[in-house]
Amino acid sequence: MSPGGNPPALARLEGMTTALIVIDVQESFRAGPQWETISEPKIAHQVDRLVRLARQTGQQVVWVLHSEPGTGGVFDPALGHVRLLDELRRLDDEPLIHKTSHNAFTTTNLQQLLTERGVRAVTVCGIRTEQCVETTARVASDLGYQVTFVVDATATNPIAHRDAPAEQSVAELLADPRTLSCQEVIRRTEYALAGRFATIATVDELEAAAAGAASAVAGDSAAEA
Repeated sequence: MSPGGNPPALARLEGMTTALIVIDVQESFRAGPQWETISEPKIAHQVDRLVRLARQTGQQVVWVLHSEPGTGGVFDPALGHVRLLDELRRLDDEPLIHKTSHNAFTTTNLQQLLTERGVRAVTVCGIRTEQCVETTARVASDLGYQVTFVVDATATNPIAHRDAPAEQSVAELLADPRTLSCQEVIRRTEYALAGRFATIATVDELEAAAAGAASAVAGDSAAEA
């Protein structure tokens, strides 16, 4: 199955069950010092558009949260930040799973959940672009899923150089010429995934594909009548 084939946005029309996996769009990030450098402060809005589209087209929505119990940091459930961003709402029949690894498969029952629902294609979004979202996309591809990576429904932060001080402040991070900008992180992620592990798409493109598919179905129904 080629990652460069038909966009999974159209998979449902071909009889393929698709799931939207929302990864780590959680208050932990907003509680951390780097939130002010996030590439997309309105990430919840972009994700909500995808979630609404998935619900409208009958796709399974799966919510994933990252948890680091006992660490005392923003990903420690004891601090109360391991929850969806407040702007997002999960429906009762939409699974919520907690992971402790970068990808959403290794430390969860996600693959079993998808298998039980007959899912063969996944759409991924969330935080961070090049970290948990990209890693999940790669693992999903290796497991045989057709993967769509919705790049503008992901968010990330600038990445410090490997030789930068471990306790760099945000100001020092941004002032360091060796720091990799958010835009460069996202660009490199697209290059690494496209044609290998995933189809790169935007929210606008998926909404347009769904609207076109709906119009085609409506036209077929009218012709048959």
